[in-house]
Amino acid sequence: MNAPKPLLTALFEPRRIALIGASADERKTTSRPQRFLRKHGFAGEILPVNPSRSEILGEKAYKDLESIPGEIDHAYILLNGPGAVEALAACGRRGVKVASILAGGFADAGAAGASLQDELARIVAETGIRLVGPNSIGTVSTDPPVALTANAAFAVDRLRTGRWAVVSQSGSLIGALLSRADARGLGFSRLISVGNEVDLAVGEIADLLVDDPRTDAILLFMETLRDGERLAHAARRAHAAGKPVIAYKLGRSQIGQELAKSHTGAIAGSDATFDAFCRRHGIARVSMFESLVDVPALLVNRPSVKGKRVAVATTTGGGAAMVVDNMAMAGLDIAGPPQALVDWLSPFGIAAGEGKLVDLTLAGAKPEIVAGTIERLMADDGNDAVIFVVGSSAQFNPELAVEPLLRFARTAKPFAVSLTPAAEKSLALLTAAGVPAFRHPESCAEAMAVCLLRPQPQPVPVLADPARASLDALEAGRDSGFDERRAADLFAALGVPMARSMAVPDARRVAAAVTEIGGPVALKILSADIAHKTEAGGVALGLADGQAAAVAAREIERRVKVHVPAAKLDGFLIQKMERGLAEVILGYRRDPLVGPTITVGLGGVLAEIYRDASTRLAPVDEAEARQMIGEVKGLATIRGYRNLPLGDVAALAGAIAAFSALAHSAFADVTEAEINPLLVKQEGEGVIAVDGLVVLH
Repeated sequence: MNAPKPLLTALFEPRRIALIGASADERKTTSRPQRFLRKHGFAGEILPVNPSRSEILGEKAYKDLESIPGEIDHAYILLNGPGAVEALAACGRRGVKVASILAGGFADAGAAGASLQDELARIVAETGIRLVGPNSIGTVSTDPPVALTANAAFAVDRLRTGRWAVVSQSGSLIGALLSRADARGLGFSRLISVGNEVDLAVGEIADLLVDDPRTDAILLFMETLRDGERLAHAARRAHAAGKPVIAYKLGRSQIGQELAKSHTGAIAGSDATFDAFCRRHGIARVSMFESLVDVPALLVNRPSVKGKRVAVATTTGGGAAMVVDNMAMAGLDIAGPPQALVDWLSPFGIAAGEGKLVDLTLAGAKPEIVAGTIERLMADDGNDAVIFVVGSSAQFNPELAVEPLLRFARTAKPFAVSLTPAAEKSLALLTAAGVPAFRHPESCAEAMAVCLLRPQPQPVPVLADPARASLDALEAGRDSGFDERRAADLFAALGVPMARSMAVPDARRVAAAVTEIGGPVALKILSADIAHKTEAGGVALGLADGQAAAVAAREIERRVKVHVPAAKLDGFLIQKMERGLAEVILGYRRDPLVGPTITVGLGGVLAEIYRDASTRLAPVDEAEARQMIGEVKGLATIRGYRNLPLGDVAALAGAIAAFSALAHSAFADVTEAEINPLLVKQEGEGVIAVDGLVVLH
């Protein structure tokens, strides 16, 4: 592998470090970086900067940066607010390669802090200095040892070396990961807290780590996504290099998103869109914090496995049932024992063929039985991976059912061990031997699911240049405002079938339009100012003839003027009533974090309540659109559920792919678009849209 890039070296392997605002008071946080550097064996020069001191903790101190001779690789700024800004400016003038800022109180602290953060960005742009933070608790390397951090967790007696790197948007969580890994004998290669990411962000640092010869896996703790394009690039490069990228992200719930925003000063973004981002670019997302430590052992230096059948053997039925239950929820299949194993176990009095779980019972907690069981499961072509769940013997008698497992490290098939009791000795034995071992059944199941089902980077469909008709429809909507008629024109030009309709300027023309289209019809108010017409009383359905429609038009006008008095009304849309087997909502959005996204779900007026949907980065092709359809539970009714009539899934996939063409740069000012509902007819009869919405910048 190539030599480390200069930026990676300045970040993780600096030789000369300036500590601006260093303190001699060991009770203060600002003393920790100097103490931790020396405690953990930093062999370079430490250059404390404090105008009131000539010496700090045994090191010569300097009154300012200008007093320090020679080059400075990395400066850790331990000052707050304006002092930190001034120090960064001094670093820029001095030619310091990289600076980190410990203090918060910037974009995470309202308007005044945001203004200070803007000053940091200006200095970076003008001087070319690279910045970590602000709100960065530090940067750590274990080999060579560089504990440049204020995190109290690094008061540990020693830092274990390892081959996994951590990039975290939370400084304190680095300490939590460190302690969890250390407790089981694991270490890391690099750890970095990126804070508010004024300059260096998760994506660029991950990209550096792809080329780091000391790193085999990249672990991400994320609260938001600021440099999605760079992270996508890094994840694809990491996959090609055989380095898994594993992410844990806050913000699965609404309150989690709000907490992330208050902490970082940045929006968390939609959880579904982040999932789509990970899926597209081959990032393994985990739902448990513990999994950031647990999962890499099953992924590193292991080729992708095709298959999702897992054989489970155990000495404790209840413990194994928890693992099996969680694996089933994650989409894995449980493989039953091969007949060869059933026959082999029978003389021991163990009946293994009565279910899919191979329960050796307490009688089977013997080295020869445990080892023989794993050997036969490994040899079986009926499974793709193996898990052994150890019961109470793991705590006090590891020689019975744990030590026999040590020789199954680095097997061709994925192999994992789940320990039911708190058995730290057994956990350490397995970890030291290189056998992936887990203290929680949920984490074990998640790790195996990630191992077998982790996404591969997907090719991004290439969009053809849009047809002239679609560009003309977009321009017409820009000029007059996007009411439903203009939205329908755009969607039809993209290739989405739209219900036959006619627009009229006022109620007097309604009856004649109904006669031309033929009843029954839907009657809708036209207004670019009204996004949800039903809520405003602007829709009437099932009107049989022109007379009924004319009466309905006057009533709609009355209701709308009461509900939305300021809205500009542009007439009425008369639309042929249509029927289908299912109602689908089709949504497009330019997400501020990940870019264009496409969502398909169960539609109708209750779509927001059901929240039964699948999301991808846009554009998608028809094959990926079919995958999305398969993920929407409510659309099982059109996929052949219980002999119900088949819907036109092929036509639906085509409409989804066509709609996703809004991701083309020609439609860059379309921030949102929606069809609800898109009616799915019987197989061979197509789909048809009966409502549409477009929102521009």
